[in-house]
Amino acid sequence: MSRTRLFGSLCALVFLVNFARVVFAPLVGEFIDAFGIREGTAGLIVTLAWLGSAAPRLPAGWALTRFTRQRVILVSGAMLTAGALGVALAPGVLALMVAAFAVGLASGVYFVAANPFIAELFPQRVGRVMGVHGMASQLSAVIAAPAVTVALWYDWRYAFYALALAAAASTLLFVALARRTELPDAGAGDTDFLGAARGEWKLIFAGVVLMGLTSFVWQGLFNFYELYMIDKGLARATARNLLTVIFAAGVPAFLVSGDLADRLPHVPYLLGIVTAFIGGVVLVVAAEGLAAVIAASVVVGFAIHMLFPAGDTYLLASLPDESRASAYAMFSAGMMSTQAAGSWVVGEAIEAGAGYDAVFLALAGGLSVLVAAYAALYRLGRVPGGAAGATRAA
Repeated sequence: MSRTRLFGSLCALVFLVNFARVVFAPLVGEFIDAFGIREGTAGLIVTLAWLGSAAPRLPAGWALTRFTRQRVILVSGAMLTAGALGVALAPGVLALMVAAFAVGLASGVYFVAANPFIAELFPQRVGRVMGVHGMASQLSAVIAAPAVTVALWYDWRYAFYALALAAAASTLLFVALARRTELPDAGAGDTDFLGAARGEWKLIFAGVVLMGLTSFVWQGLFNFYELYMIDKGLARATARNLLTVIFAAGVPAFLVSGDLADRLPHVPYLLGIVTAFIGGVVLVVAAEGLAAVIAASVVVGFAIHMLFPAGDTYLLASLPDESRASAYAMFSAGMMSTQAAGSWVVGEAIEAGAGYDAVFLALAGGLSVLVAAYAALYRLGRVPGGAAGATRAA
C-alpha cells in the first residue's frame, strides 16, 4: 500500500478533528440562547475545547517515545468519537463543557502524533504535505458554519451525531491502511522526551511565543466573529456565514504557504505572515458595509491560515529525527495553551463593557510589538531555526 493512500486517510481524520474544534464558533449564539448563559460563559466553552486540545500534548509526546505513531493516532480517533457523542448528548452547560474539553483532547493527541508522522512519511516535501494536510483541515472549517445552519433546521446536536459516526469510520480506515503500508523508522531513536525538550528548548520557545500569541489573537477574533459582525449591523445569518468566507480564504492559503515554506527562510517568512494578519485585523475593524467586511474577512482569513503550515514546517524541518516528535509535542502544548485563552479573554472584556473595535485594535497593537522584537532579534542572529530546505533525507 502506498504512503499516499495512508496520507489520504490522515487527511480525512484531520478534516473531522478540526471540524470538532471550529464548529463551536458558529454555535456561540445558540449556546447563549439554549442554555441561558452570557458571552463570558459561552467563550469559556470554546476555550475549553482549545484547552482540551492543549492539555494532552505533553502526555501524547511522551507516549510517542513508547508507542508507534499509528497507535496514538488510533487512540485520538476513538477519543473524538466519544467526545462528539458527549456533546450531542449533553443535558446542561457543565456536561457541555466537559464534552467540549474531551473533543479538544482528541485533537491534541492527533496533531502531536500525526504531524511528525507526516513529516517522516515525506521528508523531502515537509512544507507541501503539511500544506495539503492543513488544507484538508481547513475544508472542514469552511463547511462548519453552513453545517450548523443546516443542523439548526432540526437540532444543532445532529452535527455532533454525524461527527461521531464519521470519526469512527475514518479511524477504522486509517488502521486498515497503516497495517498494509511500509512505514518509516525515522522516529525510532526518539526515546528521551525530556532530553529532546532540553536540547531544543530555544527553538521550542521561539515557536511558542510567536505562534502562540498570534493564534491567541486569532482565537479571540474568529470565535466572536459572528457576534462582532452583528454588532456592526449585519444580519445574524450573514454574520454567521462570514466565518465561511474567512475559512474559505484559508483553503488556498495552506497550499501556497506550504510550498513557500519549503523555499523561503523560515523566520522572515513567518514575520511577514504575522504582519499581514495584523493588517487584516485592522481592516476588519475599519470595514463598514457588507462588501468591505467581506474583503477584510478574505484578507484576515488568508493571512492567518498561511501561518499554520509555515510554523509547522519551521519546527518540523528544523528538528532532527531523534527529537522531532518529543520537541514538537512540547512546542505544540505550549502554543495551544497560549492561544486557548483568547476567546475567554475577549469574551470577558466584552462582558465587562469594552467594545469589539477597541479589544481587537489593542490585540493587533500587541502583536505589532512582538513582530518588531522578533525582527530585531533575527537581525542579531538570536532566533533559532533552519532556513528553507532544512528537511532531511529519508
